[in-house]
Amino acid sequence: MDREGFEKVAEEVFDLLPAPFRDAIDNVHIVVEERPSRGRAGGYRPGTLLLGLYEGIPLTKRGTSYGMYAVVPDKITLYRENIRTVAGGDEEVRAVIRDTLIHEIGHYFGMSERQIRAAGY
Repeated sequence: MDREGFEKVAEEVFDLLPAPFRDAIDNVHIVVEERPSRGRAGGYRPGTLLLGLYEGIPLTKRGTSYGMYAVVPDKITLYRENIRTVAGGDEEVRAVIRDTLIHEIGHYFGMSERQIRAAGY
């Protein structure tokens, strides 16, 4: 799957998230990169690949002054090559994007790795 097709699938997956979940997300930029930078090439555990990354201030960590000043959007990055490797084929890419996106959105909502994994992502 080429980059354009991957981005289209990622957009479709996001649009299909349940409305209450999707509508609660604000000021988040979702981007696709081919692969993580050298410092992030692997996963957080040995033998894993980093499929996505949330960067920002989780909702649970925002103080009362958040938004009263200019803030850059939070960012969720999907790593296309790693997702394609784990998916094993174009047919499975959609499911891996969905799981990865939900996992990273969990971080946006303030969930820890342990909580997200316990929820099945």
